[in-house]
Amino acid sequence: MQTFVLMTKLSPEISREMRNREKLGRAWLDQVRTKCPEVKFIAHYALLGQYDFLDIYEAPNEEVAAKVSLISRVNGAVQAESWSAIPYKRFVELTGEI
Repeated sequence: MQTFVLMTKLSPEISREMRNREKLGRAWLDQVRTKCPEVKFIAHYALLGQYDFLDIYEAPNEEVAAKVSLISRVNGAVQAESWSAIPYKRFVELTGEI
């Protein structure tokens, strides 16, 4: 499994519904679990910056990661980016191969 980081920025309309945040977040998670059952979430954070949420998850490939981003977009995200993440130890090993 590969590690990915999902950065999400909600639309202004969805951001105004903070009282329903838990319900909306649960509905999003249920969709991801239904449509991408192979995804394993590692961490979920709310942010106070350019993005609203950061999720760290594992998926078998980039196509499944793209589905996670697309599900976010369908559910009111203005921006949803899934970035691949390389464990630091492996990154250092790769630099030794250059």
